[in-house]
Amino acid sequence: MRQHLLTSTAAMLLAFTGSAFAGMDEAKTFLDAEVGDLSTLDRTAQEAEMQWFIDAAKPFAGMDIKVVSETIATHEYESKVLAPAFAAITGIKVTHDLIGEGDVVEKLQTQMQSGENIYDAYVNDSDLIGTHWRYQQARSLTKWMENEGKDVTNPGLDLADFIGTKFTTAPDGDLYQLPDQQFANLYWFRYDWFNDEKNKADFKAKYGYDLGVPVNWSAYEDIAEFFTGREIDGKKVFGHMDYGKKDPSLGWRFTDAWLSMAGNGDKGLPNGLPVDEWGIKVNEKSQPVGSCVARGGDTNGPASVYSIQKYLDWLKAYAPPEAQGMTFGEAGPVPAQGTIAQQMFTYTAFTADFVKEGLAVVNADGTPKWRFAPSPHGVYWKDGMKLGYQDVGSWTLLKSTPEDRAKAAWLYAQFVTSKTVDVKKSQVGLTLIRESTIQHQSFTDRAPKLGGLIEFYRSPARVQWSPTGTNIPDYPKLAQLWWQAIGDASSGAKTAQEAMDSLCAEQEKVLSRIERSGIQGDIGPALAEEHDLAYWNAEAVKAGNLAPQLKIENEKEQPITVNYDELVKSWQK
Repeated sequence: MRQHLLTSTAAMLLAFTGSAFAGMDEAKTFLDAEVGDLSTLDRTAQEAEMQWFIDAAKPFAGMDIKVVSETIATHEYESKVLAPAFAAITGIKVTHDLIGEGDVVEKLQTQMQSGENIYDAYVNDSDLIGTHWRYQQARSLTKWMENEGKDVTNPGLDLADFIGTKFTTAPDGDLYQLPDQQFANLYWFRYDWFNDEKNKADFKAKYGYDLGVPVNWSAYEDIAEFFTGREIDGKKVFGHMDYGKKDPSLGWRFTDAWLSMAGNGDKGLPNGLPVDEWGIKVNEKSQPVGSCVARGGDTNGPASVYSIQKYLDWLKAYAPPEAQGMTFGEAGPVPAQGTIAQQMFTYTAFTADFVKEGLAVVNADGTPKWRFAPSPHGVYWKDGMKLGYQDVGSWTLLKSTPEDRAKAAWLYAQFVTSKTVDVKKSQVGLTLIRESTIQHQSFTDRAPKLGGLIEFYRSPARVQWSPTGTNIPDYPKLAQLWWQAIGDASSGAKTAQEAMDSLCAEQEKVLSRIERSGIQGDIGPALAEEHDLAYWNAEAVKAGNLAPQLKIENEKEQPITVNYDELVKSWQK
């Protein structure tokens, strides 16, 4: 209701006062109705920031701009609440379209290829950072803020406060995208079941160690086996949840860093170098040189194959039978129904959906029966590697957008990420982008009802979660290959090894086409000569790297668990 009232209020202000009169009265109405104390700025500083937007927007008053993002709660709030407020305050009308993630990428590709200005700004995943840097179709925000966009760059933007700019910075040192929302995929488990005395005693008796948050995949596997088939609260429960339908969403399950959790690629944060978590290797010039082990990559190496095999084994043995035929969207709500003990891979963007009143996984007082924790890692994983995926939807200005329209859109992008509005926006969408917001008292107060989300984002562990990195020269073309290859393994049409052999070969076909085209110049692919695994492993070791690793004969390592409450205490220390 409050959002509806603000939307109506903003619309009325714009309709009745007109852009020529937009200004501080409208800003004060917005601050009173929507922001209040949910800001890292006090009221005086909020009004000062709004005045800057009013003044900077004057040359563009009356302009209509179009921006686009995928449909998640954060962007719905921007579209329905912040866009009309921005229009009322600045006189710049914004149509903020909400479409599917794949559709955003399709529109972006069309504009890049045609030069036609479809949208004035895009919120697209930072997974495209390697694409934007190599194709040079996106404006460097570093150069933009220093030159043409200097007069419309908020002096209070405070880039250092954003926690995701490492993910949107290219090897040339320039920032190409401004983070707007971000969320991680974390381990999810039933805290209440893990602390049940009978469950703890039974687990200890069977496995010889304490039931707790699994540190490695061996422990995760034991816990999955222990809970599968167990009866709790009159229901048969399962020790694992996933999905397996051959569908585009299956690709996200794996490009979103599943292989890195197993230990594929090299050490390095935010992404392994020279081999990243997709198994793609780059040379010292950041040119992709291969995906297959035969060229020094790791997409079909032992660590990657192990990761796929574990996915297949666990889906079959420990997840509900219907999970095999589910997509991402169908599988997502299942843990909240109360029959799943743990899940390796849960996006924190869905936190709000897991804490709704009346759910089987929520206590009567509104606190969750579950918790988030760092994901366990596979047998090939080494300290210093990334441990999971973090989505960072980020504002991107394409060069094909006329300068005046890009300036107006840049003002809107800064408005919806500003310190004035970010705490409130983050309370709505729970997709945290600013350190100051993460530390805000309102999140300290709300933390007990968010299952460890805030504790994770305040912890040193969060740096091990990152998006796809700069090794990927054409994310849209390469990402679509994954679901088809993994789908063949999931359906049983191919073994894990055969599926990854096929995937790396298909990736190298794309790399080769880009190389032959010359379109990416001296930062585009330059495929290496082919040799066997032993050769490339020896070369990696000689250079002080890891990938591709040799096969570990016993992939069932000593299981390790930790007590969740002790883990949180160690972060706070």
